[in-house]
Amino acid sequence: MASKVTTAQTMELAKARQNTRKERWHSFRSVMTQNKAALAGAIIIGAYLLMMLVAPIIAPYDPFEISLEDKLTPPSMEHWMGTDDKGRDILSRILYGSRLSIGVGFASVLFGAFFGITLGLIAGYYGKWVDTIISRILDVMLAFPGILLALAIISALGPGLINVTIAVGVFSIPLFARIVRGSTMEVKKLEYIDAIRTLGANDFTIIFKHIFPNVLSPIIVQGSMRLATAILSAAGLSFLGLGAQPPSPEWGAMLSSGRDFLFSAPYMAIFPGLMISILVLGFNLFGDGLRDALDPKLKK
Repeated sequence: MASKVTTAQTMELAKARQNTRKERWHSFRSVMTQNKAALAGAIIIGAYLLMMLVAPIIAPYDPFEISLEDKLTPPSMEHWMGTDDKGRDILSRILYGSRLSIGVGFASVLFGAFFGITLGLIAGYYGKWVDTIISRILDVMLAFPGILLALAIISALGPGLINVTIAVGVFSIPLFARIVRGSTMEVKKLEYIDAIRTLGANDFTIIFKHIFPNVLSPIIVQGSMRLATAILSAAGLSFLGLGAQPPSPEWGAMLSSGRDFLFSAPYMAIFPGLMISILVLGFNLFGDGLRDALDPKLKK
């Protein structure tokens, strides 16, 4: 009899969860469609992702092809964004560079999110001395400004896109960990977590199957906002010569090359700078919309 009741309760709980998910999805879609700024951000991000995917198809020239005869050619019908000091087509380099700049941004956020979420879940669930140790480590990481911590890491590892990804990802870890820790501490106090524990579920199952899905909303919001910072930070490090190395068409490196020609060929710096600025704006607009849609405290 007890098993029948347990099975019936399980089915009712599953149906309730399914209905709740549908309601959340409808609410999320309604808020996002009504938020014009978020839609604009989504369109910008979508356009950049499409550009990244089709870059080899639509790029008019080889981004590494040097033509000294065409160097520093201003924008024209032949070269829409002009050419750089080595005669390489800037438009083609920007198209191919989107793969590097956006790829580094996503990879660094995923790196930081993986370790940050794991540490936050463990600290929030177990508490006590485990929470104390993890929190103190996070405090030490937060004591350093993000860009300085990234510079220190790159100084130890050496320049390169992979090391930039690691460096930017590392200073994202405490941000994700703090958010997940606080959310986990709230969720673990709910009655259904106690019920699941009573039924014999182990800690791993409780943490990653029942608590983790309930703390996804702030993670998604933080991730979308963090992408803008990660792309900007990676471009800044490449601008300083610590990220992508020549002849890589990464936007920060292109911006660095263009600073020596600001008066004679300003388009060398203007177009990569615009691409970075518009993409960061898109992620910020979209992140604000996600926060409005997913944060229940902001809902009326």
